[in-house]
Amino acid sequence: MALISLGCTYTWEWNCWSEGAQERLRRNTDLAYVLNADPCGHCLIINNVNFCLKSGLSTRTGSNVDCEKLQRRFRLLRFVVEVKSDLTARQMLQALVELARRDHGALDCCVVVILSHGRQASHLQFPGAVYGTDGCSVPIERIVNIFNGASCPSLGGKPKLFFIQACGGEQKDHGFEVVSAPPEDRAPDSTPEPDAVSFQDEPGNDDQPDAVSSLPTPSDIFVSYSTFPGFVSWRDTKSGSWYIETLDGVFERWAHSEDLQSLLLRVANAVSEKGVYKQMPGCFNFLRKKLFFKTE
Repeated sequence: MALISLGCTYTWEWNCWSEGAQERLRRNTDLAYVLNADPCGHCLIINNVNFCLKSGLSTRTGSNVDCEKLQRRFRLLRFVVEVKSDLTARQMLQALVELARRDHGALDCCVVVILSHGRQASHLQFPGAVYGTDGCSVPIERIVNIFNGASCPSLGGKPKLFFIQACGGEQKDHGFEVVSAPPEDRAPDSTPEPDAVSFQDEPGNDDQPDAVSSLPTPSDIFVSYSTFPGFVSWRDTKSGSWYIETLDGVFERWAHSEDLQSLLLRVANAVSEKGVYKQMPGCFNFLRKKLFFKTE
């Protein structure tokens, strides 16, 4: 009994120390972004479900479930959420440019979520492309660069977060066996679908001293992908995509105490254990500091 009591005391003290350390980190403006504004920032969700017949792309049944979850989640995280549905490629770019041109001076962050079909695409910076409902695609790197420090100065030095639920290609990952492989967790009546289409290629380095204080143009950017480049991203027609369902659950449980990178590691681990086919989320992280969401 004494050993059990000691163990409980140790666990309680560790949890208190951990929570205290996280709170000190959150308040250290040299190590963590300041997210004090209320609202914290804008969150734009582009939810493409219905595609024109000539595009050859299927209806993304279940995506509305993802959209509703994310609307609720980011509102709870103190974002002003705007949803735009079934946009062509041109309309997607117009919506993104319009968001970037707003005055974000009084805000602390910006979030863009894309729910659509996607494909592998040639790139220099960020892999992949997402489809408009007209069957035309928009490269992820073009989307991200609309919000970089040069194009969107009112978000300079502030975190810009992108969450991409779309396939990165057509490859289906069968995974590999490990000793402690998790049991199959797919519901018997679930019907997973891929958000994939085939790959089609789209038709001075000198160091100089800064005259004024500045930041790198691509700084403060975080792009979270639902799957590894080149691979399928799975979506259940009833419960929504594996990635968004997991993201929402992880944020609900841990966003009050953990930073963004830690949250996305939890998401990656949980999604990697799902299904007969496998899926591996990942990210491109160009943040300069830890990011803790505003939850109170």
